[in-house]
Amino acid sequence: MSSAETVTLRRLAWAGVEVAAGDVRIVIDAIRNTEDLAGFQGQPRRPLPSIDAAPGVRTHAFVTHLHPDHCDRKLLAEVAASDGGSVGCHTPIVDVLGGMGVTAVPQEMGERRKIGPFTTIPVASHDWRGDDQVAWIVEAPGLRVIHFGDTIWHGMWWSIARDYGPFDVAFLPIAGVMARREGLTPTNQPATLTPEQAVEAAVVLQASTACAIHYDLFNNPPYYTEQHDVRGRFLRAARARGIHGIAPGDGKPVPLATAA
Repeated sequence: MSSAETVTLRRLAWAGVEVAAGDVRIVIDAIRNTEDLAGFQGQPRRPLPSIDAAPGVRTHAFVTHLHPDHCDRKLLAEVAASDGGSVGCHTPIVDVLGGMGVTAVPQEMGERRKIGPFTTIPVASHDWRGDDQVAWIVEAPGLRVIHFGDTIWHGMWWSIARDYGPFDVAFLPIAGVMARREGLTPTNQPATLTPEQAVEAAVVLQASTACAIHYDLFNNPPYYTEQHDVRGRFLRAARARGIHGIAPGDGKPVPLATAA
């Protein structure tokens, strides 16, 4: 993977991920402002890491869906107004973002967009309550990663693997959240992937590395309840399946699997 040596990966807070090379970086589902989350998810358990770009680096922010723990409207408006920056989304939500004061570049499912050394592609993902959601593929020379927001288990893993895989890193939610919202009949089904489901998704996607995201920062029973020991379960399930599973902390680099 020598051609990808100039690309760096970093896990931000919650579901946020950064892919950077030279003076260009892509951030997916980055959050800085959490006041919109208090009523449902509660407040974060710890301070969020900085997501500020280094001087001269242009930021391009992508959104998997409109839930406020993935769509920080204030941050996105700032990025959209920045010099050389942009916000990317899938087409069905572009007008909603516009109503929030965020000018975004829409992409249809499977459509490619070139940004510096990167190519971005929205593909299928599934939301627990049926809202519009996508996964984002980011490609660079010698590197292909995919980010799944807070998807539930679905039947599109195989077609994504066939059409776009294999992947160097799959960023997968692991909290297995049990959610309760007014107006929605409660169920005992998780609203995101469980740790074990995330590992199975990585297996199908032929991911060299499975990186855990979307866990440990928010827990607000009975409305938003994370399952027990999700990090430990994820790492144990990955070992059992022969997957390179990692769970770096907030703001930490994401290491790639090394050849045996």
